Amino acid sequence: MLRHAPLLALCALGPIACSVDPHRSPVCGMALLVGPRLILEQISTAHSLLSEPPRGLPAMLPARIVGGSDSTFVRVSSERDRVMLDYQGGKLPVVTVDSATRRDSTVFGVLLVDDSTATAEGVLIFDRPRPPAEYPQIGRLSDGERSVPFYGARLNWANVSNPRCPLLGKPVKS
Repeated sequence: MLRHAPLLALCALGPIACSVDPHRSPVCGMALLVGPRLILEQISTAHSLLSEPPRGLPAMLPARIVGGSDSTFVRVSSERDRVMLDYQGGKLPVVTVDSATRRDSTVFGVLLVDDSTATAEGVLIFDRPRPPAEYPQIGRLSDGERSVPFYGARLNWANVSNPRCPLLGKPVKS
């Protein structure tokens, strides 16, 4: 798809552009901004959303707060038909409370599943207005003090994350 071209073009420059430390490369820094934006576009269409958690999730998955420089991980557990993610990177971003409803209105997670392999790649945590209420939540993401909803999305992983500029950082060792 053409809308994925910006991320592919950023890392298509070859080893020079994305082989350096992602924290110091402007090209990889741009990829870390473009990838989450592409994911938000994809989850705005119903066909990419998961209506239930995928089976066989590993005990740990990589996680990153969008815009943050460090990646961490979440511990995965199940509770009935929901997945519970325990964020291991400290505290989640501060949520904003909607004055009319007195409910949290920001911060949510998205479980990223590669549509070609059905592999759960990890979790991105967004600090922005949540998706509409009718979006299917597949579980909760918690930092020990509070929890926020998370959603699941099937996407073409190669279009949003390049091995030289990994969207979720270095792979988690289990």
